Amino acid sequence: MEKILSVVLVLIFTSAVHSEIKDAFDYYSSNSNYNKSFNEVLPLAERGDPEAQNMLGMMYLLGEGVKKDNKEAYKWYLKAAKQDDTHAEYVLGGIYFGGKVVKQNYQEAHKWYLKAAEKGYVDAEYAVGVMYDTGTGVSKDYKESHKWYLKAAKQGHIEAEYMLGAMYDVGQNVKQDYQKAYKWYLKSAEQGHVKAQKQLGTLYQLGQGVKQDWQETHKWYLKAAKQGDIFSQYLLGTMYFKGQGVRQDYQEARKWFLEAAKQGHVKAQNTLGKWYFYGGKGAKQDDLEAYKWILNAAKQGNAEAESMLGTMYYFGKGVEIDYQEARKWLLKAAEQSNSAAAQYVLGQIYARGKGVRQNKISAKEWYGKACDGGAQLACDEYRKLNEQGD
Repeated sequence: MEKILSVVLVLIFTSAVHSEIKDAFDYYSSNSNYNKSFNEVLPLAERGDPEAQNMLGMMYLLGEGVKKDNKEAYKWYLKAAKQDDTHAEYVLGGIYFGGKVVKQNYQEAHKWYLKAAEKGYVDAEYAVGVMYDTGTGVSKDYKESHKWYLKAAKQGHIEAEYMLGAMYDVGQNVKQDYQKAYKWYLKSAEQGHVKAQKQLGTLYQLGQGVKQDWQETHKWYLKAAKQGDIFSQYLLGTMYFKGQGVRQDYQEARKWFLEAAKQGHVKAQNTLGKWYFYGGKGAKQDDLEAYKWILNAAKQGNAEAESMLGTMYYFGKGVEIDYQEARKWLLKAAEQSNSAAAQYVLGQIYARGKGVRQNKISAKEWYGKACDGGAQLACDEYRKLNEQGD
């Protein structure tokens, strides 16, 4: 709703206004004298002036120059909309969509958005596209959503440009076309759309719809990363870590992995955890930091992190020895990813009776699984238990 109002404000105050309402606009926009503005606009609205009705609706909605009153706001917007005022039609669509001023009603939202969209109101065109795209208030219809996204995109609507790019990127009820995806992503990205910037980076990285170009990949990932895009931050970290398209720089890699990890990117958390666990490559070995990041990744279900966390509890690396916690996390990893490393340590737990009753049968079972997964140490332990017999 706040976005709708900001759009309306811009439209009102930048459009040509007739002389009768000019004083009200001036009081509102230049002097912030809302009381005088309200007194000027009220009689004009009561005489049926749609611009004044629009403005009065906004003032009631925001509580400017008059006590906030959603019912009055709705009343005046409706009066203006019934006179085919495009701004008011769009705002009414938002009011019904949001459900804060009146009871939420997606069918009514679509009705009013469509009225404004059919007159070329760009934000309404996008809103109608979204409703058809998501099946909100109407039956899902990708052909209609594409039609309205295209109309809005041709007027430079940043979100519509991105959505068109995404449709062509994945072939969502249109023929997959990376060149068209690139075209629309670029238009959106140049306006600062963070997801479009990230997707452009990906297209350049994979050479889809455009010639592979690591410099362009880095350029667009960097733009998106600086806007806080978690995926671009992780991908930038990977580029610096591996020296892909940029000079290898472990400090920059760690910086971007950290930015992504702090926002919850599980692979970035796991990467940082392993980096601190082993040390080197610009990072000092630090069990406590390793434990912190591996725990975060494990809690999000990363199997490698679960395995490492179990091992850390088993050996007391960065945390006190806790065989129950070790077994818990190792079981998660073993069951989720068939991790040979986790299976091997589970074999150790049962063979030595660490936190559980010693059980050679269970030990052999886990050693056998780890051996099948390529862990030679597990094969050796399995053979020793066989030689010992029951």
